[in-house]
Amino acid sequence: MNNNDTDFAPIVAYAQEPLLSLPEACAPLNDILYDLSVYVQLALDETPENPPDGLTIDESAAVRLYTIEWERPHRSLYSMLNYTLKNANREELRPYFNYLKLFLTAIVKIPCVPPLTVWRGVTKNLSAEFPPGTPVTWWSFSSCTTSLTVLENSMYLGNTGARTLFSVEAINGRTIRAHSHFVTEEEILLLPGTHMIVQSQLSPATDLYIIHLKQVIPEQTLLEPPFEGAHIYPEPKRPWYKKKRFFVPLSLLIILSIGAIIIGSVLGSRKQANILMYQCSDPYPSPKTSETGKLPVAIVFGNFKSVNQVDLAVLNYDDRSVDILLGNGKNDYETESHYHTDVAPNSVFNIDLNHDGLMDIIVANGDDDSISVLIDNDDETFHSSIEYLVGNNPMSVTGGDFNNDTLIDILVANADDDTVSLVLGDEEGTFSDIQIAFDVGSKPVYVISGDFNQDEILDWAVINQVDNTINVALGYGNATFDNLQTYSVGATPISMTCHDFNKDAKVDLVVVNYGDNSISVLFGKGDGTFEVQIVYEVGMSPSAVVTADFNNDSKMDLALTLSNESSIGVLYGNGNESFQKPVIYKVGTSPSALRADDFNNDGRVDLVVANSGENTFSILINDGNQTFQNQIKYATGLNPVAITSTDYDNDKRIDVLVVNKGDNSVSLLLGNGDGTCRGRMPYRLQKIGNSMAAGDFNNDTKLDLVLTNTIDYSITLLLGSGYGTFQSEIIYKTHSQPNFVVVHDLNNDKMLDLVLVNQHNDSITVLLGNGDETFQNGTRFATAERPSSVVVDDFNNDNKPDLAVTNLGTNNIVVLLGYGNGAFQTYKTLKCGTSPNFIISVDLNRDHVMDLVVANLGDHTISILFGLGNATFQIQMKYDVDREPSHAMAGDFNNDNKMDIAVVGRLSHNMQVLFGDGNMTFSSRKRYGTSSSPGPAVAYDFNKDGKTDIAVLNKLSNILYIFLNECS
Repeated sequence: MNNNDTDFAPIVAYAQEPLLSLPEACAPLNDILYDLSVYVQLALDETPENPPDGLTIDESAAVRLYTIEWERPHRSLYSMLNYTLKNANREELRPYFNYLKLFLTAIVKIPCVPPLTVWRGVTKNLSAEFPPGTPVTWWSFSSCTTSLTVLENSMYLGNTGARTLFSVEAINGRTIRAHSHFVTEEEILLLPGTHMIVQSQLSPATDLYIIHLKQVIPEQTLLEPPFEGAHIYPEPKRPWYKKKRFFVPLSLLIILSIGAIIIGSVLGSRKQANILMYQCSDPYPSPKTSETGKLPVAIVFGNFKSVNQVDLAVLNYDDRSVDILLGNGKNDYETESHYHTDVAPNSVFNIDLNHDGLMDIIVANGDDDSISVLIDNDDETFHSSIEYLVGNNPMSVTGGDFNNDTLIDILVANADDDTVSLVLGDEEGTFSDIQIAFDVGSKPVYVISGDFNQDEILDWAVINQVDNTINVALGYGNATFDNLQTYSVGATPISMTCHDFNKDAKVDLVVVNYGDNSISVLFGKGDGTFEVQIVYEVGMSPSAVVTADFNNDSKMDLALTLSNESSIGVLYGNGNESFQKPVIYKVGTSPSALRADDFNNDGRVDLVVANSGENTFSILINDGNQTFQNQIKYATGLNPVAITSTDYDNDKRIDVLVVNKGDNSVSLLLGNGDGTCRGRMPYRLQKIGNSMAAGDFNNDTKLDLVLTNTIDYSITLLLGSGYGTFQSEIIYKTHSQPNFVVVHDLNNDKMLDLVLVNQHNDSITVLLGNGDETFQNGTRFATAERPSSVVVDDFNNDNKPDLAVTNLGTNNIVVLLGYGNGAFQTYKTLKCGTSPNFIISVDLNRDHVMDLVVANLGDHTISILFGLGNATFQIQMKYDVDREPSHAMAGDFNNDNKMDIAVVGRLSHNMQVLFGDGNMTFSSRKRYGTSSSPGPAVAYDFNKDGKTDIAVLNKLSNILYIFLNECS
């Protein structure tokens, strides 16, 4: 394991060495490493003449040499180098100085990936060495991964025995795949001197320990940059106002240059007809982003909820989910906003703290004995949180004016010191640093306030979980309270609410008893005292409760979360000190918190519930006839434990706010006013999917999804409801390992069929649909080696669908002509670039004949093959594009009535648009930056303004980029 000693000497002297060729730099190591010259030559032989990232051949080869594994039993360069880096005696590192100079010169030229979480596994228990708060320095180069599934390999972490998994929030990782001996490995390299702080530990299973580290820039230099001007860490961006002294002259120069170009183009066009003007040279100047699940691998669009808005579906490999992102009518796909709180937030409360008409937030933080106050800005954001110390392990919080000074005060239940804290407001939105503590029973976990004795002064009640009691304190209106009254309730009480349930104009109490699956109802006498409890059985492990009139009969009802049943129970009140039996509705796993509100503005009270077991929340819309619709789910942070709702952005629509204990955050999802939120709805899958397509497979006019499950030899069908939700998944065995799928009516029977690409057995499989969500047995057709993608179109103008398949192993395209009945024959093989990964068909030159565009991973090109209309094509035209083009799209992106091509560069972290000239050439292009490892992408008019937009997934950063076309 990497030495984590923070007292080692920094790595500095190497930077003074000269920059040598790789053989010269490795010469001092010939006596240390076996047969080094052979491996040096191997690295040089594998290095291209023009390496990526602006590296020289020797620099790129130095990286490649680091990744080469020596033949056993001899130790590799990376093994010996890292062993020496972890040695406190820096003199032993001196023979490596020349190589380090060359290697690190190469590494710092490679751009840092954006900040992200990476993983590293060790097959031993190291938890005792990494207590929270400890500074840690890793002195060797550290290879990490962004995919947890990689660590299951026995070479790394495995899945048995003592194991430690490091979760690292990295800020300066580099991806070296383009310079690696192993071109398929997607690893992130951390540099020597990576300095981190231990954030937390977790042991989710026997012998498995997870340690959360956060990288920080050290106060002292631990690794000297290899040359002047080099950056170990991301270069800070200078704000525009610091550059403004250069802006005016630079702007004038640019304007003059543009003017000269325009004049030259106009004048030149009189002599040369091939100098072209473009209507719009920058169609996508300001992309927007949305979050996805982990490692998104596929994206499709369609009307999953409303025919008036275009929605998106995203398939996430690492967390086995499909996200549905509903269009919100505002030209984008918003997800939740995140706000960090202090450690281990337990509960949340809404109240207008500063009398500005906006709802603010109070959060109780268990692990650091504080509360966080977030003031609403009226623009979908909040001020930075302000923390106030309270008692030990605050579990619950409420607010109100307890001293009649018109300022809001805060009341907190502190579980570990058996107190309730009162924090008085001293100005609008701020609070006193001094708390007033009141002793209560054992382990107070929940506190509420109300006027229990009808004197118009706030009182409070608190649950004492160990005593199985509640305490009631009557207020005097001056921040003092009468002696506590104690009432017995059920086993392990956990939450409560108050209201007039028997219509006698007196406040009653309802307490939820987790331990005996019941609620206790204590009817108020109107003088601050209460009757002995009446107990009602409700269901397994009730935890949270809300009260509202759900059926509009002027009688108060109850709704409870039933944690162990993954459901909620609604008890309709009779208005006479009794309730009907609970009506059960299924929600997510381990529902933990509940809120009632009108989310679709229909005058009926709906429900929202936080599902802590699956990191989601569910909205259930009230139909008004004592029933609720099926849940709609949205993603949250880790382990949501509290939830509340109100109109945070002042748009007359109810929003949802969730407190996430697992990642110390608050998630805000803005409501659309129709019962949905602007967020992603994740559907957890039984299988790991890697490709996806959309279509109506049961002819109900509602859009469905189909996913390929390579590992499980199957496909998954998700049938759509038409509301943006889906039924339980249906799994079909395919007897192959499909890695790609397209949808089309192959036999002209008005029912959708499937074409599956099977890379592992060099074939495609056709499944003809029956129109009732089932398919006939598959028919397999041979391809060339390692097929990667397929497109369906009519290539010989016989009105029958044909197929074109790209093949990674043979660097070609196989064309299969269709008979019109779902059967095909191999017709022709076409040459393309190296490692073709993705293919599309489009009429690029508007001759009413379909052409082909192929993205070639291996030689960083696209191939364009213009069709002749008889299933033959012209010889490919190749265009160099950015590194590892993985996907291509076509459309008129600049509104000049000529077809353009957009290509996603997986290793260049961008999208490149090639503008068509209309004469079978593409002479102008524009690049658009994305995040890490952009991959699947789709082009469509998402906002229905008549212009083609583009959506790009970024696998490593779990971000969806939406490029809305802004051409006039």
